Amino acid sequence: MTCDTPPNWPEIWFLRHGQTEWNLAGRIQGRLDSPLTNLGRAQAAQQAAIIAEFAAQVAGGRGGIYVSPLGRARQTAALALPLHDPVIDARLAEIDTGAWEGLQKSELQKSGLPGGDTDLALYAAAPGGEGLDALIARVRAFGGDLAGPSIVVAHGLLGQVLRGLATGIPASQMGAQDNMQGCVYHLARGRETRLDAPPL
Repeated sequence: MTCDTPPNWPEIWFLRHGQTEWNLAGRIQGRLDSPLTNLGRAQAAQQAAIIAEFAAQVAGGRGGIYVSPLGRARQTAALALPLHDPVIDARLAEIDTGAWEGLQKSELQKSGLPGGDTDLALYAAAPGGEGLDALIARVRAFGGDLAGPSIVVAHGLLGQVLRGLATGIPASQMGAQDNMQGCVYHLARGRETRLDAPPL
């Protein structure tokens, strides 16, 4: 696989929000929202156990703790980082999926719509949505503004783009990355390490 050159970003710890009611139901959320399930709250607690030491280091340095403005990410941040007050950054919102928001993903996939075989490719093809190029541009702008080691709490597809940019994965391959909840992705010097808590 041909890789792009990773940007010279500072160290990042990325947390995807915990499972939501719409994740469980297979609905497309995009810029819409649904609350965390009991499992989602437990996943945020797992992240809290992983990130606590790193959060103390980040809070004492030049970096920052950043969260999407959407409720599911903010709820996760409150549980995973209870001692910290993250900065809300609109650039961390999930991809806008336009006319498809709130629909069942399985129905779209059955319709043979364009986009490919990953959620990122499918959602980027949504009519009236944001598209992949615009998502990449705003994530790249966010990463370029980081002044030091940072923690980011956001969304699965945005996270695939953030992690892909940080590690030099081509845009066409970003959606093939894993997309776990309840873990922390550590990004440093063009490499990714997934930090996992003990199973629930």
